[in-house]
Amino acid sequence: MASNTFSAAFVRTKDGWSGAEVDLSQAEIVDDLGDAVQESLGLSGDELALLCVEVEDEWFAIARYAGEEEPRVFLSDAHASLSELGELFAEFAGIALDKEGNGMGVKPSGDFELLADLGLSAEELLELSMEEGVLPADVLSVIAERLSFADELDRLR
Repeated sequence: MASNTFSAAFVRTKDGWSGAEVDLSQAEIVDDLGDAVQESLGLSGDELALLCVEVEDEWFAIARYAGEEEPRVFLSDAHASLSELGELFAEFAGIALDKEGNGMGVKPSGDFELLADLGLSAEELLELSMEEGVLPADVLSVIAERLSFADELDRLR
């Protein structure tokens, strides 16, 4: 995994959000991502947890885990699949890209609504993701601010 990868998970508790860094270096299949989140946060199963990943200045992903619900994911750029970790997230998002990278520009994919009930609409998520010249780390900071876990994100960075 790239050394310029940051990944952390956040769980919503009655007292707010709590976060922990997540090691995804051993992740080989999509299920490994959820296992890493559960292990890092010590989840009991029914909590709402978000996995936030940023890779260099290239892309970010947010995966949402909530109890027995099917995990949901948003990937800021489908071209992330050109890296090993990105390939996992692309698979998670249900996309297959040609490795030639023929697509032009940023192409968000996955579940655009995964943060809507937390206060960030699909339109806002897409707008943030596609804003030119804005780094993935900055977008995640804005999202964390909107969802009230910015302090935890800053603490882990």
